[in-house]
Amino acid sequence: MGNSKAKKERRRLVLDIPDRLPVPIVDNHTHISPDPVVGGDGQTPIQNRSEDGSLRMPVLLETLRAGMAQAGVRAAISSGCEMPMLDFTHDLARDIPEIWAALAIHPNEAAIHAGVREVAPDGLDPHVEPWHEELSLDDAVARVAQLSTDPYVVAVGETGLDYFRTGEAGKQAQKDAFRAHIALAKELGKPLQIHDREAHADVIEILLADGAPERTVFHCFSGDRKMAQVCAQHGWYASFAGPVTYSPNVELQEAFDVLPEELVLVETDAPYLTPAPFRGHPNAAWGVGYTVRFMAERRGVGLGEWCSVIDRNTHNVYGI
Repeated sequence: MGNSKAKKERRRLVLDIPDRLPVPIVDNHTHISPDPVVGGDGQTPIQNRSEDGSLRMPVLLETLRAGMAQAGVRAAISSGCEMPMLDFTHDLARDIPEIWAALAIHPNEAAIHAGVREVAPDGLDPHVEPWHEELSLDDAVARVAQLSTDPYVVAVGETGLDYFRTGEAGKQAQKDAFRAHIALAKELGKPLQIHDREAHADVIEILLADGAPERTVFHCFSGDRKMAQVCAQHGWYASFAGPVTYSPNVELQEAFDVLPEELVLVETDAPYLTPAPFRGHPNAAWGVGYTVRFMAERRGVGLGEWCSVIDRNTHNVYGI
């Protein structure tokens, strides 16, 4: 009993802060969320949640910022992709110098805003909140557009298609929302961050049919070598998160191998997708240090050289 409890507590600990990178880089996709309870020191808590929504060990905003500085992560782009998070993420980026924002309606959220209430392929019922009932999909995307004009909102995202969490009835709503976000990114001249889960062919088809924004990023790239070659052909960026460090993910690693270095980015998608050797623990923006080290080793280049490549690519996409 005692050992089981100890193991459970260890799983709740956020990953260790890695050694400082020789060249500071940016975590180009993370999720920073507010906790409703402010810590005793008066700082804003940041809440890490597991994929089932259960609370994981919170990281205070000041702790996050200090950890990033210690690890050589000079900035992070936080994605707000549901209604309550749009204003919070916008305001956080406005107020915190090393935090920038990407805003969108997540594809799974898009289906619910559109009135879809089907059980997902993974067996989960949609989690319907008051804002889903109050705002149509068009109204929700309009709010994204309104907030995304500010300079500290550096991308439209994450948007795209998710066929793991949405069934047949929701696919059209997701496609409609994706197209609306593509149009918005082009109108604003900002990069597009794509969520693509078990929907590679349809995502590519829509990008080609509608015309991809000049700077298009596959957030948490999950394709194979063939898809990586499609990205290279069209100049689309692939952002790699913790899964590229997992030894069973051979196809993903081979996709990384064939991408031109100028199209590669790195992210955490925190609090999810924690890199090895901390898989299963809550993630944080400083965890990008482990992933970028893995990438440099796999490419056979020095860490400082690879960090310079990643940081240059980040600047080329987001201007930060």
